[in-house]
Amino acid sequence: MEFKLRHESEQSEAGTLRKVEAEIGGIAFDAQARLLAGTQLNTQLKLQGFLAAKSRRSRKLVLHVTNIEFIEGQEKETENASAAQR
Repeated sequence: MEFKLRHESEQSEAGTLRKVEAEIGGIAFDAQARLLAGTQLNTQLKLQGFLAAKSRRSRKLVLHVTNIEFIEGQEKETENASAAQR
């Protein structure tokens, strides 16, 4: 399953807080793909995985998801990502 992630957080850089916003493509297989397929848009998630090329033919960087944690009852958390599109 291919999808897009939107990340928002505040990170410390050179002693100053910096607002970080980014979008990146993601890929999930098997159990992780089934979990994401049933997830509503804009659900806050903590995803773990690795960055790699999308495929042998495409060198575009994507997150290959290996673990998903659903975040409940928290409006924002550093190091979180939300499913923006499937």
